[in-house]
Amino acid sequence: MKKLLLCLAFLGFTAIAANAQSAKSDGGKFSIGVDAGLPVGDSHKVSNFAIGGSLKYDHPIADQLFLTGSAGYTRFLYKSEIKDFIGKSGAGFIPVKAGLKYYFDDAFFAEGQLGAVFSTESGGGTGFAYAPGIGYSFAGGLEAGVRYEGWSKDGTTSQVALRVAFRF
Repeated sequence: MKKLLLCLAFLGFTAIAANAQSAKSDGGKFSIGVDAGLPVGDSHKVSNFAIGGSLKYDHPIADQLFLTGSAGYTRFLYKSEIKDFIGKSGAGFIPVKAGLKYYFDDAFFAEGQLGAVFSTESGGGTGFAYAPGIGYSFAGGLEAGVRYEGWSKDGTTSQVALRVAFRF
């Protein structure tokens, strides 16, 4: 089921990208980035750090407003006492989200995304993902953003994360 949903998300992003290229010469933008997070709330009890990567696509739908789609991988690294107790170094997750991004000027933006998060751990299941954030797009294709990201399933796994990406 996870593979099917990821394939469908990839096909959807590809279709949006192809449409953007034909509809507008300054169409959408892909970005690939590194995500680093500090677990907050209950997540901080078991982890001090989260690291991952993501692919994102921004499709223009109105002046300064973009439809976004993203997928990635995040690994919450367990604290040493948790690692020693359960014998694992961390837990992996695949968040897949869609949302809106609004540019206040040529560079500063706010965005919000909703979606699903899939655990890579046996029996981990799927949860609801939400991520509001702000960011800045620099000249030359560099983009940086900060977001709060929460994943709800039998409680909330959450982090405050920084994404540094290259847009193309």
